[in-house]
Amino acid sequence: MTIRDSDRGRDRIDVGGDVTGEVSVYEPMVILDLSERGARVETPFALHLGSLHDFRLSLDGLSVVVKGRIAHSQIGELGEGAIRYRSGVEFVDVSDHVTAALRSFVGSRRKAAETPPRIVDAEIAEDF
Repeated sequence: MTIRDSDRGRDRIDVGGDVTGEVSVYEPMVILDLSERGARVETPFALHLGSLHDFRLSLDGLSVVVKGRIAHSQIGELGEGAIRYRSGVEFVDVSDHVTAALRSFVGSRRKAAETPPRIVDAEIAEDF
């Protein structure tokens, strides 16, 4: 049976459920650490070892999507009825645009962490 897709002007065929697939859904995660080559993330669900996923990262207002392979995964935290999983992600097939964004973000954060705070006008307090 052919089904008319009026929005696109193309015909679809009824496959009767014989074709299976998967859907990617962006879910919130916590990024624990990040480099140009990968990240360690925390999620409320397990990520299967070796599986590939698209990760959307917000890097100081710049949003990039990078493909990553799950290198390791373990239960990270148990508490109040919730399980948190920690997974290592190896970035794969990274575009030049994403590499540049990661390099810039990681570099600026590394520089900020290594720069001692500026002291403007301070006194040493006497011990009590």
